[in-house]
Amino acid sequence: MSQFVRATLLGTLAQVAMVVAGHQIPAVADQFALGGMGISALAGWAALKGQAASIAGAAGQGAAAGALCAVIGIGVSVALGDVPTSLLALGTASSAVTGLIGGIIGRRR
Repeated sequence: MSQFVRATLLGTLAQVAMVVAGHQIPAVADQFALGGMGISALAGWAALKGQAASIAGAAGQGAAAGALCAVIGIGVSVALGDVPTSLLALGTASSAVTGLIGGIIGRRR
């Protein structure tokens, strides 16, 4: 399993765990935006950690890892009725940006 796939899967598990916990615990739900973007940043970082990559390559892979795990987590949250469907686009885009940043930070120059 590639580092990218592993990082994306772990990010997805973390996103879904946060969403499920937030469905039951309002204090967790209050932190969905910050927590979700943080998880996506970590997924982007983990996808590139220590790998040689150009800035563009790291940005693309980090953004993809961050966006993929976020869209699944947000989709679960929409299905649970905790957030509106309109959040899928904004939340995924925001998480792609933080994943991009994580990817750039994680790459080896």
